[in-house]
Amino acid sequence: MAPTRELAIQIGEGFKTYGKNLNIRHTVIFGGVGQNPQVQALSRGLDVLVATPGRLLDLMGQGHLKLDQTHTLVLDEADRMLDMGFIRDVRRIVNAMPAKRQSLLFSATMPRDVSKLAEEILNRPTRIEVTPAATPVELITQSVYHVPAGNKPALLVKLLEDPEFARVIVFTRTKHRANRVAEKIGKSGVPAEAIHGNKSQNARQRALEDFRKGKVRVLVATDIAARGIDIDDVTHVVNFELPNEPDSYVHRIGRTARAGASGIALSFCDSEERSYLRAIERLTNQRLAVVEDHPFHKDIGVAEEPRKPRPPQQQKRRRPRRGPAKQAA
Repeated sequence: MAPTRELAIQIGEGFKTYGKNLNIRHTVIFGGVGQNPQVQALSRGLDVLVATPGRLLDLMGQGHLKLDQTHTLVLDEADRMLDMGFIRDVRRIVNAMPAKRQSLLFSATMPRDVSKLAEEILNRPTRIEVTPAATPVELITQSVYHVPAGNKPALLVKLLEDPEFARVIVFTRTKHRANRVAEKIGKSGVPAEAIHGNKSQNARQRALEDFRKGKVRVLVATDIAARGIDIDDVTHVVNFELPNEPDSYVHRIGRTARAGASGIALSFCDSEERSYLRAIERLTNQRLAVVEDHPFHKDIGVAEEPRKPRPPQQQKRRRPRRGPAKQAA
């Protein structure tokens, strides 16, 4: 099981590549597309099923598959499952499997809820830590630009004028912002696509494929693309908006400097994001180098025009009183 469609598809591609000389039948099922081809693949019988939790539960509910003969469960990106609210679905799926099975759980971080889930579905597990949790790749050069929110688009467009920014992933916190940033980049003449949860599966896959092939130079993404998407030769990662969870920063910048290559991670920080920056620096145990040499420190992009002096207010004329005021008795 994998938390996102993109990751499930990537795992399926891995089975196709590494198992091409083996007699292993596998398929991938996920939501956002028609289920008929997936149901047909299930009906032919499988050795390996790669699935996202939502579509898997849906097809189980329709009676298209049973898990009572499953002997191996692999739960990938467990912490991302938690972040996306899939833990309840995962528990329902696990309960449909035999108690006697092999279970493997992979997670980039191990927060308390993931540890609790591991205790529930694993039997006396062996814990293996490949690297210390939340340690950025040493080959990534990291820096931060202090810039008002209104000037972030102009700064990004200016940076993209440098041809060294050959294959760039830009991260935003919201889907709406991803669309706006991709549109702004496109208008500047740089091919860009946005990828997030509101995009159709076909649109997301097309954007990823165009980015892999170099047809699109910039991919603007929400955190749905921060984990598990392995794209070669990403030269730069730009945090257009800092994540409110510091762990997400580590996963974002990990999209560059892969397979021994070096990479560059840039972060834009406005005044309201200073607390996010401090949390990131505490987590990574390092101060990000501040880039001072840029013209966008002040909010010149959205500066207000000088106000015109207001004309003096006219005094209202008071009517003269008719006669002396009456004295109170």
